[in-house]
Amino acid sequence: MIPILTTGRLLLRPLELTDAAAIQAVFPQWEIVRFLSKTVPWPYPADGAETYLRDVALPAMARGTEWHWTLRPRDAPLTLIGLISLMDRPDENRGFWLDPVWQGRGLMTEAVEAVTDFWFESLGREVLRAPKAAANRASRRLSERTGMRLVATAERAYVGGPMPGELWEITRDEWRARRCAATEEHPIPADD
Repeated sequence: MIPILTTGRLLLRPLELTDAAAIQAVFPQWEIVRFLSKTVPWPYPADGAETYLRDVALPAMARGTEWHWTLRPRDAPLTLIGLISLMDRPDENRGFWLDPVWQGRGLMTEAVEAVTDFWFESLGREVLRAPKAAANRASRRLSERTGMRLVATAERAYVGGPMPGELWEITRDEWRARRCAATEEHPIPADD
């Protein structure tokens, strides 16, 4: 069972087949897909979201090897604005995309922190690794902001073509130390 996660501004709902139409309406944008793995078909087919959900994501969720959430604003819970995923794969544990209209507001940082906490605290994993295109500066900044470090580089195939790729990592101990430091900086006031 994959839980609903919440952040200050987001509702992260487990992916369902009924999300296919909303994903199909938002996902096929060059700004979203250009830095994704070449395994994403492009041009995106008219049934791409339904096929992906039915044949890939939902079976992996049922096996307990992947965890996928839709991103929705808490004040507009019917509006799908992106996806975030965790995967039990070597060197590829997290991926995400966000509608460009919603980018630049810190929303993906909130989502990343929620699912990273789930990865370490609920699933008990020791390390989280996230690959990305080196040219994807926004994703790189997000990794830096959330305590990850660059551990490897290699040429990879993306929808936008072959380009340098990076592998970012954070361990559970590093995550916990970062969370503890954040709590110390902003302690919860005690009741009088």
